[in-house]
Amino acid sequence: MADSTLVFIVLGLTLAAFVWGRFRYDLVALSALLGSVILGLVPGEEAFLGFGHPAVITVAAVLVLSRGFERSGVVDVIAQQVLKVGERLFLQLAALTGTVVVLSGFMNNVGALALLLPVAMRLARQHDTSPSLLLMPLAFGSLLGGLTTLIGTPPNIIIASYRGSVTGESFGLFSFSPVGVAVALAGLAFILLIGWRLVPQRAGKASTEEMFDTANYLVELEVDEEAKANGWTLRDLHEALEETIPVLAVVRDDRRRAGHAFHGELRTGDILLLEAGPEEMKLLEDKAGLRVGKEPEEGDETAQQAEADDDAREAATPAKDPAAQGRAHEEEHAREKNKEKDKEKKGVDTEGLQLVEAVVRNDSMMVNRTVGQLRLHNQFGLHLVAVARDGGRLKQRLRDIRFRPGDVLLLQGGESELSESLATLGCLPLASRNLSLGQPRLLLVSLAIFAAAILAILLGVLPAAVALATAALVSLLVGVLPLREGYQAIDGPVLVLLGAMIPVGEALETSGGAALIADALLGWGGQWPVVVTLVGLFVITMMLSDIINNAAAAVLMAPIAASLARGFEVSVDPFLMAVAVSASCAFLTPIGHQSNTLVMGPGGYRFGDYWRMGLPLEVVVVAVAIPMILMVWPL
Repeated sequence: MADSTLVFIVLGLTLAAFVWGRFRYDLVALSALLGSVILGLVPGEEAFLGFGHPAVITVAAVLVLSRGFERSGVVDVIAQQVLKVGERLFLQLAALTGTVVVLSGFMNNVGALALLLPVAMRLARQHDTSPSLLLMPLAFGSLLGGLTTLIGTPPNIIIASYRGSVTGESFGLFSFSPVGVAVALAGLAFILLIGWRLVPQRAGKASTEEMFDTANYLVELEVDEEAKANGWTLRDLHEALEETIPVLAVVRDDRRRAGHAFHGELRTGDILLLEAGPEEMKLLEDKAGLRVGKEPEEGDETAQQAEADDDAREAATPAKDPAAQGRAHEEEHAREKNKEKDKEKKGVDTEGLQLVEAVVRNDSMMVNRTVGQLRLHNQFGLHLVAVARDGGRLKQRLRDIRFRPGDVLLLQGGESELSESLATLGCLPLASRNLSLGQPRLLLVSLAIFAAAILAILLGVLPAAVALATAALVSLLVGVLPLREGYQAIDGPVLVLLGAMIPVGEALETSGGAALIADALLGWGGQWPVVVTLVGLFVITMMLSDIINNAAAAVLMAPIAASLARGFEVSVDPFLMAVAVSASCAFLTPIGHQSNTLVMGPGGYRFGDYWRMGLPLEVVVVAVAIPMILMVWPL
């Protein structure tokens, strides 16, 4: 069987696995690489050269520098200004989307979105705005901003490196800017004027209470003398139940202690505040002997005495006085109405329970795993209280839920451990956070290090990969970012994807597969102007990026673009630039880019919501990008 046929089989299976989504994309890419080596498509001694490719090093360095900006407070200074825009929706959209466009040009676009997502949620809550109106524009803005510079998005880095291997000279830091800035500005204008109106309004308020309806699920259970749980620790309770029922607080002597921090034994009179439905409450009664505590109105002697006095007055009312009898009935009706109002107002106080919302990232260790497998409480000190998906709370038992990217979790944990635990799990906190200006010295140092790296690239003193890697190293050495956080900032799955797919992409070219595809496209568009084929390449790459990772789309389409340029005997630059722009414009689905996935849960979006604004936005991108590419990079 010809090598080109084998390459097509490997790539076909790889694309199918990407679309299926059962396995993480880094595992799929690594399988494709090893399969290519076994089939003889990639020489064994060259199998792992992709992991030392300049594109991989550059992406890793940009991720570390992005985390350094966050740590030093650079982005928080900007975010603090965004929060001052007021209650007008247009100004909120302009501030958020415009800011993320600018930030995404100089840091990882997923990182830029992650930093502004809590800001957007806070704005929505403060001004009673639906988060769905803010979050999709924010996600799309992060993609548009990545188009503007070499370091804005991995496809740009990949295409720049590929051009170096083809022509001997890579694209520079701002080579993407003329086309990228024009597309970003046009896309931003569309989002602000028209696009946001096409987004479905999924929820009325962006509040934890409304998303999870927490108060309706919290119950107070009392430990009486005969309860089996008397003398148990909370760990004993969980083991006896064999069920994930988080105890949010223990009330003893009118003092409430958070459940995650309570390590003593339960005593008679203790009240447990739990998140439980009817099935869980029956389980608690059967296995632990815990029952719902007395209702305040039943045990309130003052209320009982008042009721007795009312009855006495009613009995003393002369039957022959219709007016007095009527007044008594009116008073009785008013009292009953007030009782109903009091009952409606009655709810469990959740203040001080340290509840936090977080969204599951694509690369989270939680994906496709359950609470029991993760050992959230024992290993991370976290209680899982509730899970929301597609804008609504999941009703199934917590222990049975397998987490998906984009799920919104309601968690409880110690304030000091929350940040580190969420980072380790791969979750992004959504709860409003207190913006910190960081340390002024570190803020200036981080900016100076980055500026020096940019200057070295522009002057040609150092290649981009070396300059940015040096900047990342200096940031770690001077303390802008602790070493541990530096390693956490590196997105392992993305690096594995790039390192594995680069040799597979080269195999597509060396086997002649790219030339075969290019010949087919040349035959189809031979009678048409070259620009028509360029548009076709743009659209095909854009569609591909909607179903697989954008970096993988760039790796696969770059050799095809180069083969097309050779077939037409024109410059390779416009074809490579078309791939770079189109690979980063995944606006139709939530799976094409991490930014889209991250806002799916908090925004309450469904899979089919994205194309409503994404499809016309892609039309705008094509209409602006093709003329700009031909103007800046003529055939």
